[in-house]
Amino acid sequence: MGIPPPVVQSLLDESAAHECPGAPEVCVKVLAIADLPTRFGDYQVAAFWNTLDRKEHAAFIHGDVVDREEVPVRLHSECLTGDAIGSLRCDCRDQLLESLERIGKMESGIVLYLRQEGRGIGFVNKIKAYQLQDSGYDTVQANELLGFKADERDYAIAAHMLGTLRVKSIRIMTNNPDKMKSLQEHGVEIVGRIPVIVPPNIYDRAYMQTKQAKLGHLLELEQDDDLVSPPGTRPT
Repeated sequence: MGIPPPVVQSLLDESAAHECPGAPEVCVKVLAIADLPTRFGDYQVAAFWNTLDRKEHAAFIHGDVVDREEVPVRLHSECLTGDAIGSLRCDCRDQLLESLERIGKMESGIVLYLRQEGRGIGFVNKIKAYQLQDSGYDTVQANELLGFKADERDYAIAAHMLGTLRVKSIRIMTNNPDKMKSLQEHGVEIVGRIPVIVPPNIYDRAYMQTKQAKLGHLLELEQDDDLVSPPGTRPT
């Protein structure tokens, strides 16, 4: 069972009536919530609008999360090449599918899908970074050569999305300590971490090693014999 219809309506009414005072850093509203049966189980999808980046972000909700504590939450940043096309240059799609599948088997949980392509630098710059990586630079060096920080993402919108859904505390599904720190700075209570570990392949191993070494991601990549095969033998 998902969020009951009367509660859905109350969330929508609260957003419709909400007026952000003055000129806040970010104002987030949920504008629509609908049932979404998926191959991972029964979900609901919530569509959000905000004043910070004016992009449309989504929450994929399994079970009733409203006014709940210790809700499993995955924050997933958009990756067109990985999520939609199945690129092997990153582990984004594998983490997304793993999170949806695991949450679909739990009592409740949320996948927040944030429109922050390329760790916040946008699609065009992400492909420019890929060009630089093709020349031998790692993912951090490529971003910096383009004039960006290693990670430009901001999680204020995610924090407000959780607040709009009246989630009281979360167990975050991540390998990224900076993501946890940012959410806590925006007022989200984190009571635990759920690792999302997927095996590397021959194309993304160096990328994952860079995330571990330079971005502090909590990964286990010591062995060279844990590589998975490229498609079509790679599990999806």
